[in-house]
Amino acid sequence: MNTASPLLTVNQLTHLYAPGKGFSDVSFELYPGEVLGIVGESGSGKTTLLKAISARLPPQQGAVLYQGHDLYAMSESERRRLLRTQWGVVHQYPMDGLRAQVTAGGNIGERLMAVGERHYGQIRQKAGQWLEDVEIPLARIDDLPGTFSGGMQQRLQIARNLVTAPQLVFMDEPTGGLDVSVQARLLDLLRNLVRDLNLAVVIVTHDLGVARLLAHRLLVMKQGQVVESGLTDRVLDDPHHPYTQLLVSSIL
Repeated sequence: MNTASPLLTVNQLTHLYAPGKGFSDVSFELYPGEVLGIVGESGSGKTTLLKAISARLPPQQGAVLYQGHDLYAMSESERRRLLRTQWGVVHQYPMDGLRAQVTAGGNIGERLMAVGERHYGQIRQKAGQWLEDVEIPLARIDDLPGTFSGGMQQRLQIARNLVTAPQLVFMDEPTGGLDVSVQARLLDLLRNLVRDLNLAVVIVTHDLGVARLLAHRLLVMKQGQVVESGLTDRVLDDPHHPYTQLLVSSIL
């Protein structure tokens, strides 16, 4: 039993933008160092839920508490600061999370400056170290992200988000659209970073293989509802809900 206080608490959260579109009555807790996977088919509401719990889409009902504080009772500037400093957001399409006209090193350096670092030499050194940590050659530090492959762009986006040692990271289909071999390398990288940095992560994916590799617990969503939840191995090896059984059988 986890005796720590939850880092993130979601209480009866709802956001429906059309009949059957969005999500309703979602509740869960996330603890430090824990990875929560949210799985389901396209249109199940999982990405909309991720936006709501990461301060990018105000819910219509319910509450999101970060370290016991109501996220949507904070000012907009306070929420923006969380996203720049204590949180990270890894988008499915990496250029959504990168600045196209800023170099690779500059993309990482911007995050460091957001937490108060000002020494150019130290910022560049840290940026270079993180590029190497995510398997991007140091020689590419002054190249623009648009010159990188899709896999390199995703690794750069991860470095940009993790360089400030955030407490909580939200990931939306981080391996989507990548070749299988590139996916495997990225998953190994993510698993090691999550372990080494003791990150709390909420990851949205339709890929149950990704969920099994990265997530400690799962929420299974169908048509905006959580239909099953529990430890990842239990949910995937002994699914109870017919929809979860269907998802699992589809990859066997």
